[in-house]
Amino acid sequence: MKLHRLELTGFGPFREKQTVDFDAFDRDGVFLISGRTGAGKSSILDGVSFALYGSVPRYDNGERRLRSDHSFLGDPTEVRLEFTVGGQRWRVTRAPEYERPAKRGDKLTTEIARAELEQQVDGEWVGRAAKPREVALLLDEVLGLSAQQFQQVILLAQNKFSRFLLARNDERQQLLRTLFGTKRFEQYKDDLEERRRAAQRELDAAGNQVRTLLELAEAAIVQQGGAFGDESPGDDVAPLDLAGRRDIVERAGRRADYRVEQSLELRQQAEARQTALVTQHADRVEQLRVIDDLAAARRRLADLDAITEEVAADERRLERARAAEALRATLERAERADDAVGDARAAAARAEARWIDAGGSADDDIPALIEALTGDIARWTDAVAREGELTEAIGTREAVAAEIALLEEQADLLDQQHALLPAERERLATDLAAATLAAARGDEQRARVGDVAARVEAAEEADRLTGELGEAEQTYLRLSGAAETAAAIVTELLRRRVADRAGELAAGLSDGSPCPVCGSLEHPHPAPLVADGVTDDDLGDAEAARDAAAADARDAGDRAARLRAEHAAAAARAGGRGADELSTVLAEARAELAAAERAAEQVAALTDKRDVLDRLDAEATEERSRLAAAVAGARERSAVATTTLARLEREVADARGSFETVAERIAAATERRDLARSVLDSRAALSHSEADAAEAANDRAKRIEASVFADVGEVRAALEPETERTRLTRRVAEHAADLAATRARLLELELAAAGLPDERPDVDASAQAVAAGDLARSEAIAAHRDAVNAAETMRDLLERIDDAFAAVAGLAERTATVTRLADTVAGRAPNTRKMDLETFVLAAELEEIVAAANLRLRDMSSGRYTLHHSDALQARGAASGLGLEVLDAHTGRLRSPQSLSGGETFLASLALALGLAEVVTGRAGGIRLDTLFVDEGFGSLDPETLELAMRTLDELRAGGRTVGVISHVEGMKEQLAAQIVVEATREGPSIIRQEALSERD
Repeated sequence: MKLHRLELTGFGPFREKQTVDFDAFDRDGVFLISGRTGAGKSSILDGVSFALYGSVPRYDNGERRLRSDHSFLGDPTEVRLEFTVGGQRWRVTRAPEYERPAKRGDKLTTEIARAELEQQVDGEWVGRAAKPREVALLLDEVLGLSAQQFQQVILLAQNKFSRFLLARNDERQQLLRTLFGTKRFEQYKDDLEERRRAAQRELDAAGNQVRTLLELAEAAIVQQGGAFGDESPGDDVAPLDLAGRRDIVERAGRRADYRVEQSLELRQQAEARQTALVTQHADRVEQLRVIDDLAAARRRLADLDAITEEVAADERRLERARAAEALRATLERAERADDAVGDARAAAARAEARWIDAGGSADDDIPALIEALTGDIARWTDAVAREGELTEAIGTREAVAAEIALLEEQADLLDQQHALLPAERERLATDLAAATLAAARGDEQRARVGDVAARVEAAEEADRLTGELGEAEQTYLRLSGAAETAAAIVTELLRRRVADRAGELAAGLSDGSPCPVCGSLEHPHPAPLVADGVTDDDLGDAEAARDAAAADARDAGDRAARLRAEHAAAAARAGGRGADELSTVLAEARAELAAAERAAEQVAALTDKRDVLDRLDAEATEERSRLAAAVAGARERSAVATTTLARLEREVADARGSFETVAERIAAATERRDLARSVLDSRAALSHSEADAAEAANDRAKRIEASVFADVGEVRAALEPETERTRLTRRVAEHAADLAATRARLLELELAAAGLPDERPDVDASAQAVAAGDLARSEAIAAHRDAVNAAETMRDLLERIDDAFAAVAGLAERTATVTRLADTVAGRAPNTRKMDLETFVLAAELEEIVAAANLRLRDMSSGRYTLHHSDALQARGAASGLGLEVLDAHTGRLRSPQSLSGGETFLASLALALGLAEVVTGRAGGIRLDTLFVDEGFGSLDPETLELAMRTLDELRAGGRTVGVISHVEGMKEQLAAQIVVEATREGPSIIRQEALSERD
């Protein structure tokens, strides 16, 4: 674990935010936290502890005064710490609970404690927990140390520096377990203990199973004592001798097998006797049955012969009944025809009476009247449909009226909602107009920015051209003067040449020849020749020099004119302003452009809202149109329904006549037509019935004449009911069958009775003998079954007992092995040192820690003291293996660490803490301790010992570890250049100054 940065705000003696950069001391390795007593040196370590654990070592048993007394009511209190664990960088921020002014009113309110934990991922801080409890739980996983352990190995606070040295074995074990990650060895111990318990439970269960099986077998032996003899398991064998009890069961099993053989033989004998008795009894029963059946057959034959004449009379009666039955249908048909004529005549009379009662007459033309009524009913039936349509039309008109009302209500509601849109549109229009006005300046401002930027560039160009123009004008002035001088020379030469030209012309004149100038033939005053005349060469050279100078002057003039024009153009583009002034204007223009662009974004948003309103307006208008169209359509349907209703009402009224409904009129007409039809139908039915009656009477007469009967009376007298005919038929048939069967049975029994004695056999005696034999056989079978079951039970129990004995033997051996291993690992016998496995491992680690600590303690104590690991047995059976003792070289004896003086305890504790840090850091999988703090204790050392302690601390920088020392000892300030100085200001609050060796270099 390595600390990087600590920030303290309103904490302890610090009011303003104070920062400690621990990374600045990486090169120094050891740094001093100094200051006057009470300035707040220990408050730095308090801040580290509070940030990580929310607690402060110095205030564990007292008031937690974490908030600075110097803070004003509105000042915050907060601690922030950055640290690295396992290659991951974390940042934790905590604030304690304190009072602050309420946001409203002049009262105070409580600011609750808060905490936040962040992790650095790819250079960015990512939140992992945001509540004190969540932060505490996550930090427990990240740090792997409790607050107490942290104070023992990293933050060696005041009054707790020597805790690890003077700790009990169990306290030292808890710390070492966390630092070295050896909790798994305790899990190994627990797993082995659980395996030991499980093995013992299995062994106990197996032993209980053996005892249970033996008890079952012994109970079976006792229960079958009559079968197995008087041998008992409890007299001559000790109760705990399981093998002896098993031998008893084995002997009982052999006796059970012998009993099975005996019971089987007795069963076979009983079954043989029973078979003979059953056969004898069956023979006697059969003899008795033959004798009784023969007597019964003879009596039955006599009874049948006695009723033979009676059965013959019944047979004749049956034959006449069958002949009459053949004419039954003819008689019944004639009778039905006569009855039908009477019924038809009565029905015709009733129909005629109903017709007359209904207003008819016997002289009415019934068929014509039926035809007329049928036509009227057909017309009125069509009107019934119109009547239904009338009801439907009334419903339709009412439904359309309801629809119209609903549509008008929806239209009114839509109009009310639509009426709200203008106000919202007006508000949006106002905002949009303002935003548009501001955004409209965007192009202007953009152009202005471009224009001002161009002017700035032009002003800068004008400033650049000003210098070039001055130089060009100087050159042009110089070259122009030279050109004027060369032109003057040419002029002078021309003047002289012109003047000399007259002398040359005069020299060429002669009398009588015309003058080339005036043409005169007389030359009274010719000009004289000049002595130093100008030649053509002189004039040509001068003109060439003039032309060159003029060309140079012209070029310089052109350049000056071009620069002047460019300067003028740049100055014109700049508007006559300087570059600095224009830069200010450009910044203002860009600010205004940004405002215009923001207004343009607002315009877009407002335009979207306006578009939404327009879309809603259009949709509302469209919906209003749809509703209007729907209302118009509904009204059209209402008008159509009204017209249809009027037409249907007229048609239905014509069809109803004087009746309430068309259906009533149809019912009345139908009833009249039905009466007419009944009259017509009854007349036809009467005629048909009379014809059928005459035909049936003729057929009856013919059939009786052809039968054995003389007239209808004889036929009716001979008729019998179906049940009587069936009875007669059955009696005749049964008599004949019984007579034949009885005669056959009698013959069979007489043959079977031939040779039998006349006396009746004694069946009761043989039945009693069979019952006695059956009881004896059942008892033999039950005895054999019981013997077999007992033998099988005993064999099964003996097999299960042997299997259980074998299982107990295997489990006993395995349980003994597991128990020895579990007891050894748990520190029980045969482990004479009472060290469990984890303590054994930690003892080895403690030996290395002691060895590393002694490398420094020898130097710091000038060779007097060395620490020794002790695995001696502790008092009252306490666990051993993690004890510490101190060897005093002056006495050569081992001492308890509690016997050391204050300074000696400090040195031993410091050496032990440094050794612990080195060993833990060197373990892969343990917690790397890169930062260590020591709070006070150096004041108890003499100068020489202090020098040794400081040299020891200085050696730590070679391992890359950083050690912070809190002390007010003046000598340490001279030895440690890297310092954190805590000073109390005049106003009261303390401040922190940090000085590292790299800063001084």
